[in-house]
Amino acid sequence: MIISAPTDYRAAAQRALPPFLFHYIDGGANQEHTLSRNCEDLQAIALKQRVLRNMEDLSLSCDLFGDTLSMPIALAPVGLTGMYARRGEVQAARAADNKGIPFTLSTVSVCPIEEVAPVMARPMWFQLYVLKDRGFMKHALERAKAAGVTTLVFTVDMPVPGARYRDRHSGMSGDYAALKRVWQAACHPKWAWDVGLNGKPHDLGNISAYRGEPTQLEDYIGWLGANFDPSISWKDLEWIREFWQGPMIIKGILDPEDAKDAVKFGADGIVVSNHGGRQLDGVLSSAKALPAIADAVKGEVKIMVDSGIRSGLDVVRMIALGADCTLLGRSFIYALAAQGQAGVEHLLSLYESEMRVAMTLTGAKSLADLNLDALSQI
Repeated sequence: MIISAPTDYRAAAQRALPPFLFHYIDGGANQEHTLSRNCEDLQAIALKQRVLRNMEDLSLSCDLFGDTLSMPIALAPVGLTGMYARRGEVQAARAADNKGIPFTLSTVSVCPIEEVAPVMARPMWFQLYVLKDRGFMKHALERAKAAGVTTLVFTVDMPVPGARYRDRHSGMSGDYAALKRVWQAACHPKWAWDVGLNGKPHDLGNISAYRGEPTQLEDYIGWLGANFDPSISWKDLEWIREFWQGPMIIKGILDPEDAKDAVKFGADGIVVSNHGGRQLDGVLSSAKALPAIADAVKGEVKIMVDSGIRSGLDVVRMIALGADCTLLGRSFIYALAAQGQAGVEHLLSLYESEMRVAMTLTGAKSLADLNLDALSQI
């Protein structure tokens, strides 16, 4: 399959992956209304074209927590990335590093912190949930510090797992899930050889390091369900803010009042996010939520955003709506599944090219020039 646009990678990933893995990354919660809105609302935003602006010295770079990024993109934390390509977290981290942007390792990654951090020249980011097992959290934070992680991303919009019905049909969970996965793997021999056989171990590396025994895929859903903490509140993060001296980002903000609370708490950054439409179906898209949040806390905290970003044009739109940086989740996983590290690097090059075209034709020489004035009011 010839890949000529970022969105081509989705179809390529669907061909390459067993259905239980494709639908796990592709799906959303309940009837997937928010999943759809994330893309539709963002793509409906019209850019304002300007011409003859002398755009020779255009720059995509941005400064974030003392680091200069080549463009306003970071790779988001995605669970089970190592199931989408052989040692997938390592491949994605190398791709991000080569393109001059951050990579964020998920709590529920296949590859553990100690395997991924050394492959990067720049410090890795690490994502953590607030879990009932506070011993696991402390253990993970200590290991992250020891590995040179500088930036902590705290995901706060999963006190309970979302209702993801696609997973129950596809074989990720539900009746006869293990048998479905085995059959699907057999029907995808390239994946079965490259990842299924040669990509082992397939346990959750960070959790296994704490438990002292492998935590397999079949334990994944059960472990998460048992350890997510619906009693979570801001006070539960206070000891972590004291323990973690580096930048701390709160991921999962959709309301301006929550953004203000994050500032009061002492967060260095927030991620405006509905978890890619995978948690509470029916909430605002990130694109709709972002402007009000930017109005409330812009300049007090770094504002990042994810959910629905499928192109460089979408990145430009999100920056114009008030974000300082964007996070890619599904988009890079599709590319990783299709072509590994090379696919992720190519995807990021496509994003960069699209951003340059969009900024040139909106008259924005730098990210500072991208604001609401770059958008058409229609």
